[in-house]
Amino acid sequence: MTEITFEYWNKLAEQVIMISSLLGGFSIAIIANFLVSDLNTKLSKSIMTVSTLASSFFLITIFAMTNLLMKTTVGYPFKVTDNDLMLPRAVGVIAFFIGIISLLVIISMSGWTKSKKMGRFTTTLGIITTILILLMTT
Repeated sequence: MTEITFEYWNKLAEQVIMISSLLGGFSIAIIANFLVSDLNTKLSKSIMTVSTLASSFFLITIFAMTNLLMKTTVGYPFKVTDNDLMLPRAVGVIAFFIGIISLLVIISMSGWTKSKKMGRFTTTLGIITTILILLMTT
């Protein structure tokens, strides 16, 4: 098995932090829109719940990857081994993918607030996006 260098983890953590920050901000914007709207349907509550999930998991990813980034940066004051990176790496990756899945659910549910036709379209798009993301991660 090929060992991944600290430099690689450092660059990967930088990228995941940036992506998670953008997607987390997007999720928070959805929450803000639903908080100020007068919608009180079961669907809108579900979208707000899933948006909160996405935001929370992207925040977890940011903090886990920041931990990883600090530990893999040259000049970190403590000795770091591969085992020290295991927890922030696992938490960060799992939280990132749960955040992505939550966003895909939001995309899929969003059209149903307008019409059945739009709901079918957004659900189909969500499914296609999920398939393509899965293909790109393997």
